Amino acid sequence: MTNHEIVTKDITIKNQEDLSDLFGAQDKNLKLLEDYLNVEITTRGEIIHIEGEANDVQQTHNILKVLHELISRSHSLNSQDVITAIKMSQSQTLSSFLLLYENTLIKDAKGQEIKIKNLSQRQYVNAIKTSDIVFGIGPAGTGKTFLAVVMAVAALKNGQVQKIILTRPAVEAGESLGFLPGDLQEKVNPYLRPIYDALYQILGMEHTNRLMERGVIEIAPLAYMRGRTLEDAFIILDEAQNTTNAQMKMFLTRLGYRSKMIVNGDKTQIDLPKGVESGLIHSERLLQGIKRIEFVEFSANDVVRHPVVADIIRAYERN
Repeated sequence: MTNHEIVTKDITIKNQEDLSDLFGAQDKNLKLLEDYLNVEITTRGEIIHIEGEANDVQQTHNILKVLHELISRSHSLNSQDVITAIKMSQSQTLSSFLLLYENTLIKDAKGQEIKIKNLSQRQYVNAIKTSDIVFGIGPAGTGKTFLAVVMAVAALKNGQVQKIILTRPAVEAGESLGFLPGDLQEKVNPYLRPIYDALYQILGMEHTNRLMERGVIEIAPLAYMRGRTLEDAFIILDEAQNTTNAQMKMFLTRLGYRSKMIVNGDKTQIDLPKGVESGLIHSERLLQGIKRIEFVEFSANDVVRHPVVADIIRAYERN
């Protein structure tokens, strides 16, 4: 038998509720499997029938088995779970799929559990737990900022830190800050929107605003960090690719006792003037091998947004 031969394989699931969860609304989960793995899936009662090339059929069968196991553990399956399983199958790491769902990082404002979604996120979270400074480097949509905020809120709730500080450089990304209304804080607030969105999802808008009023959460442009020593704090620098070498050095040397720093950035989205080296790229080259500093790389395969986003990123990378 060759991999190009058309073969069939069946999987039987006796629980009708499990079948419904596995299929998804209007069979959207099965359609994802068909699209990604080039198989044809038909159902008859409790039997799922898979047809296609041998390797694709076997992958689909294995994915359906682990997804069913996840459902049997009382997890409500969604499209992202299916896509994660597909990607892990394609990278031959499907055996680790269920490990992603063993621990809940935190519950959001609606009481929903937040869990890691792929192995890169798992590595990132483990690095945050064990290192003082963690660099998360990779494309947008991989969950770097969101997970950093999740870990910051968890550290605050557990009493590990007394304050959360979130910052980013106020670099013009194709727009002029000078023409926006208000002071510097008001000018950069739109650029800090992803951080606000993450906080609102995790803590709720009202609770977030109360903590900001009390100074427990501080959101500020990077320039506001100069001259400070940040102790008992969880500090997140977002969009770090837009720092200069001097700004990155200034930021990293703010680290005080009982504090943790997360530095996130995407080396393909640099908005600095031509000829100015990115502080993120420079620090990655300079700080490798230093104890208590860890670098975690994300790729297009780790994107947790709509599936087409990963395809868009790959297309730009090829270009």
